[in-house]
Amino acid sequence: MQLPIQLLDSLAGIKGFDKEAFEKIHASGEQVTSIRINPGKKFEFQISKFEFSPIPWAQYGYYLAERPSFTFDPIFHAGTYYVQEASSMFLEQALKQTTDLSQPLKILDLSAAPGGKSTHIQSLISKDSLLVSNDVIRSRANVLKDNIIKWGGQNVVVTNNDPKDFAKLENYFDVIVVDAPCSGSGLFRREPEAMNEWSLNNVALCSQRQQRILADVWPALKKDGIVIYSTCSYSKEEDEGIVKWVLKELPVVYWPLLIDKNWNITDSESGYRFWPDKVKGEGFFIACFQKIDGEESGSVKLRSKAEAVTKKEMEITARWMGNINHRLVKYENTVYAWPESIADDMNFILSNLRVIYSGVRIGELMRDKLVPDHALAMSGLVNNSVGRLNVNYEQAIQYLQRKDMQVETKEKGWQLVTYEGHSLGWVNVLPNRINNYYPKELRILKESI
Repeated sequence: MQLPIQLLDSLAGIKGFDKEAFEKIHASGEQVTSIRINPGKKFEFQISKFEFSPIPWAQYGYYLAERPSFTFDPIFHAGTYYVQEASSMFLEQALKQTTDLSQPLKILDLSAAPGGKSTHIQSLISKDSLLVSNDVIRSRANVLKDNIIKWGGQNVVVTNNDPKDFAKLENYFDVIVVDAPCSGSGLFRREPEAMNEWSLNNVALCSQRQQRILADVWPALKKDGIVIYSTCSYSKEEDEGIVKWVLKELPVVYWPLLIDKNWNITDSESGYRFWPDKVKGEGFFIACFQKIDGEESGSVKLRSKAEAVTKKEMEITARWMGNINHRLVKYENTVYAWPESIADDMNFILSNLRVIYSGVRIGELMRDKLVPDHALAMSGLVNNSVGRLNVNYEQAIQYLQRKDMQVETKEKGWQLVTYEGHSLGWVNVLPNRINNYYPKELRILKESI
């Protein structure tokens, strides 16, 4: 791997940079595989399946000794774990050290796709907290939505907005996470093709974009609120340079974090750097700030209200859901369940932003019946009275490939497909066949490992 000479020259003098060790680790071909388990889905490691060791800064994070075929692991598709780069899981320390996560919070993950940080945040916050996961690019926002659904979180709204659109939500969020679009040099080891796009000019353009993003979203943060800024770039212009710009241009104080010296994370005094020759992970930078002006909280004003379901529609839907405190709303004929404690806030977000998903999508009402949605299957809200179809490994793969299934079952009608106790999705068992309702866009396309 031939790293760009201009990159190496630009890193000279930055704290923690060791040119020889940096080049050696990139040339080694070493790959680090790490996952983060979903505490909401009670997944326990099977020693025979994974050889693992804990990531020290992430409660649910683990390194794997080798990279298995995640595509052909049914419990991966069940949302029991997320494949995520280890350094980026340090977001957990930033949240825990700046915020009381036991309290109801409103958090914005501004550049959230594909969903690693959002699913991580959702695992850490209280059930009465609201997470708004946003991406400005619609195709990426759709991938984000799919991963939020797979994770099973109920207190998340997925939006597709430009950062400036959030300015009208004045003093609303307690925390804003800005994992900023960057030049990507921190991922060269994992994605060597990214080197072809790297240039000093692109670094400068990214730095300007990062400043605009932070300035645009700033009004949405309440007084004493926290901004967590991160990149996967090594360039000072996108890291410490942005920290200096924030301290000069915005009313903030820098928030230092406590770092265990055994983690080998470099404190540059304007943020924290992850060098891949020092930590087991990719290149990463993170810094935290606290806002010192503005108001404690903004008022929630509704321009429009979500349509409530009728009493009859509620009865139809209740057959599918357990006895859980949710507000049922509908868009056209699709029913969504919002946690009651944050339903007004979800309505507020719906009134002010371009929302593509919220709460849990329960299903579509058709002729006094409900066609259950994949999101309901993944949510943990399914009523215990709904039938289950337990499948073995081969049948699970057939199901995930959206193929015809050969399974013996006496029960007819809609059933929840489960594998090793984890939900995969829906089938409808008819007298002469089983209709596979796994979403087409999620199906496994490969025939075998």
